[in-house]
Amino acid sequence: MPPKRASTSEAPAMTQAAIRKLVADSITAALEAQAATMASASNPNRNTNPTKIENYKEFISCQPFYFNGTEGAVGLICWFERTESVFSQSRCAKENKVTFAIGTLTDDTLSWWNAYAQPMGIEQANRITWTELKRLMTNKYCPRTKIRKMEEELYNLSVKGNDLKPYVRRFQELTVLCPNMVPNNKKLLEAFIGGLPRSIEGNVTASKPQTLEEAINIAQRLMDQVTKHTLMQVSSDNKRKQETGRAYAVTPSETVVTDKSIDAHSQRTQGFLALFTGDTREIQAEVREEIDIKVAKWREEGKTHA
Repeated sequence: MPPKRASTSEAPAMTQAAIRKLVADSITAALEAQAATMASASNPNRNTNPTKIENYKEFISCQPFYFNGTEGAVGLICWFERTESVFSQSRCAKENKVTFAIGTLTDDTLSWWNAYAQPMGIEQANRITWTELKRLMTNKYCPRTKIRKMEEELYNLSVKGNDLKPYVRRFQELTVLCPNMVPNNKKLLEAFIGGLPRSIEGNVTASKPQTLEEAINIAQRLMDQVTKHTLMQVSSDNKRKQETGRAYAVTPSETVVTDKSIDAHSQRTQGFLALFTGDTREIQAEVREEIDIKVAKWREEGKTHA
């Protein structure tokens, strides 16, 4: 009987969720194996490992972001921020941060880390600080040419208009990727305040904020006040212009005609004609009658008086 033909259909591709679960399960299994090994030995630190395993499970349950190296500078910043948020939520111990963060690296980034850790050994590599890991990854995934451009952008960064939020967001992104520009808290605050509008820069400085968050809150309150004052000033100016326009508005005026003015006008007209005709006679009777009728009509309409 001929042997059955082996199936040539390809196995279904694994989803990202499945890959992440596989990585998490592998790290958990490795930690458990390490705990079992240390428990069988006379090691004074063996009681810390069960806690580390539980801490890692809690870390993963907080849904950290995964990073594969193709997300660019903004993606790296998002990974830094999310990972630090998960550290806080899961109450991750300082000595576990790098080990747990490495568990969220995938694809090329994980290969890069393994190549970095191999010469010194995984255990030794995991002992570096979280700050050092961020520096290594920034150097790897943000080339120096890009860093220079971002440093220049940070140096010239300032608030546009009255909207503070875009400035704050970009400032925080750039300071993460350009730590040399703000090596300490004092330089960080100076850089932030230096980009604020002059209308509030002095007041923020006078408030003497101790942290960036405090400086941001003070700046936002002052910016809100400036915006409110500007809106009130614009409204007041518009109202004043409207009132001025009404005061200078041209309104139709009624002409008041008197008998004397009619006579004076008639005399001027006759005098002017006399220069050319030599006729200086009085107004003819029929003309005077017609004028009297028109004046009487005007009196009825209130447009003239005696």
